[in-house]
Amino acid sequence: MFLHVYRNNLDNKEHLAIVFGPDIRSESLNAPRPGDTEHQRMIRGAYEGRLYPGRTTSKLSRVEQIQQESGVGRNPESHSKAPLVRIHSECYTGETVWSARCDCGEQLEEAARLMSLPQNMATGGVIVYLRQEGRGIGLGEKLKAYNLQDLGNDTVEANLLLRHPADARSYGLATAMLLDLGLGGERGIRLLTNNPDKIRAVEGPNREVVVKERVAMVPLAWQTGGKRGVQGEDVEKYLSTKIMAMGHMLSSR
Repeated sequence: MFLHVYRNNLDNKEHLAIVFGPDIRSESLNAPRPGDTEHQRMIRGAYEGRLYPGRTTSKLSRVEQIQQESGVGRNPESHSKAPLVRIHSECYTGETVWSARCDCGEQLEEAARLMSLPQNMATGGVIVYLRQEGRGIGLGEKLKAYNLQDLGNDTVEANLLLRHPADARSYGLATAMLLDLGLGGERGIRLLTNNPDKIRAVEGPNREVVVKERVAMVPLAWQTGGKRGVQGEDVEKYLSTKIMAMGHMLSSR
């Protein structure tokens, strides 16, 4: 698993790509830079294989190159099936402080679990982690929205009462990151999502990225009959609002 940090000229945030498997690589990271030394390339992460004490070059050794060219250690399925991708927006409350008002933390963990399965590691996977807390309104405004929910409003109504869009997120950066990781064009991806708007947005205006398959993210509590996953009245209201007000493709139980 590799962690890529992306900076951009649209906001002052660092967005992340959590990459599973050895075959998905960043073009911008590995591109030569003026004055590059082998040591600098290894420090910034522009190397092949794995680092080890005493390594002096970012390129594979001759033995490793021969193994790679002969297919040793490579899975023949690595390019025959589209990789799994999850576009995940930052959720401090759900991922870090155990909020039961959403299933964001659960979705992040489930995406990583699915990408780690042997049948998916063969093709690789990517979690694009976008720093757009609270569906794009920020943590402070999100906490105000929580208070409005306690006063009887749902998650969409709360955002609107605060004069924010129901969903202020954008996915252009995610599309750019996937293109940099070589996942554009006809190779395609399998997208973990219940959100039809996200599918259209991630593909881009000219379908720069092709979503070949949507993989549903069913809440663990629904899958297991309440034995696992986030549970309670708050998260059930949240999921119901996603289905009824935001058109998420998830059958209510």
